[in-house]
Amino acid sequence: MNTKTTPIQNTSSVLLKMEAAINAHNIDAFVNCFAPDFIGEQPVHPERNFTGAEQVRKNWTALFAQVPDLQAKLTTHTSADELGWSEWHWQGNHTNGTKLDMRGVVVVGLRENALAWARLYMEQLAQVVQADILKAV
Repeated sequence: MNTKTTPIQNTSSVLLKMEAAINAHNIDAFVNCFAPDFIGEQPVHPERNFTGAEQVRKNWTALFAQVPDLQAKLTTHTSADELGWSEWHWQGNHTNGTKLDMRGVVVVGLRENALAWARLYMEQLAQVVQADILKAV
């Protein structure tokens, strides 16, 4: 993968736009944060890798439909040259009744005020069940 990018003036603005778009469930504003040839990777789940802003649209349209109350919190972020590092907390309720509660880090490469690539290290929080605690005691 070619991850060579050029820095943008304000990494924060793209990440903050993403957060606002997720919380508003505004798919157009969200997809506008990505370059058309965007490369998305999940290094601990390589089968989920994909290319293209149109795939971002498909993935997140489905997520918004499956988690209608999805909310995102950009916990912290920073940038160095062409790289941006951000920590996120995504939560909501799936239409099937299960909870979405994901936290993690997303590393991004930026080009012309858009995400050229990203590596997601987001994971669902382990659900602790009272019965499991009792088994351990």
